[in-house]
Amino acid sequence: MSQLPKRTSRPPTYPTGMVIPNYPIKTPLHDIMEIKGRPCIISLSIHHGQKTKGTQELNIMTNTHASSSAHNNGNLSKTLKNFLGEAKGGKTLFEHEVKKLLKEIGLPVPNGIYVRRGEVPPCLHNLRYPLVVKVSSSQIASKTEVKGVKLGLKDAEEVLHAVKELFLIGSAEGVLIEEMAPQGLEVIVGGIIDNQFGPVVMFGLGGVFVELYKDVAFGLAPLTRGDASWLIHQVRAYRLLEGYRGSPPADIESLLNTLAAVSDLMVTGLITEIDLNPVALYREGAMILDAKMAVTS
Repeated sequence: MSQLPKRTSRPPTYPTGMVIPNYPIKTPLHDIMEIKGRPCIISLSIHHGQKTKGTQELNIMTNTHASSSAHNNGNLSKTLKNFLGEAKGGKTLFEHEVKKLLKEIGLPVPNGIYVRRGEVPPCLHNLRYPLVVKVSSSQIASKTEVKGVKLGLKDAEEVLHAVKELFLIGSAEGVLIEEMAPQGLEVIVGGIIDNQFGPVVMFGLGGVFVELYKDVAFGLAPLTRGDASWLIHQVRAYRLLEGYRGSPPADIESLLNTLAAVSDLMVTGLITEIDLNPVALYREGAMILDAKMAVTS
């Protein structure tokens, strides 16, 4: 793994910060982190060294140069427009639709099959056990809260039972049957169009830990790989990426690829929000386990 710059309180080339007043107002950046009942953002302002009373400071990287990602923005916009033209969803896309797009642009997602309500699941011989079955609905914000995820299914009988059980959820519109990914270090990669800053990319510790520890950092898109490298160094949990107490180091290159791709998606102007949580990181490679996306009207 290549050496990356040490974590700093501010990047030397981006001496700007974000000021977050402690007002209990819900905003899109609050939504993407799914933090409920906490002080959050009512307005954002550039901070140049003097902390405003009653506020807390959060590092944010500002960027004034074009992305050097391998994804060409022109081609990506065309791919995204074609995809959105084919998608059946509305403003918020289903998980299987988002993952289809992510796979098309080269990001790693589990192999899976989507089954609409009322359909019989097809033969699963192309999928490798164990499998996971997840409910799909435009009305469900958290699958976990409605017990809409069935893990570790070892054979077709268990899968069929899980599908029938999930279809008992009244708002279920379908189920996603996927190969169960190995356990890895879970992080979150997100993006939002902020009213003042425009496209913003977020990185932090993933799964439920983003709610517990709020250990996240933000950068303004488009991001270069150097920008993305700075971003991941700003979270306190960065040491986990290097390997901690016997755990293997994470594949930083795969993480940087994911951040760059999310950055490129956000600057197309066609997406208002994307939430990849969790993204499992391994010694080699990564896997996007859950994905949400909202598009412009």
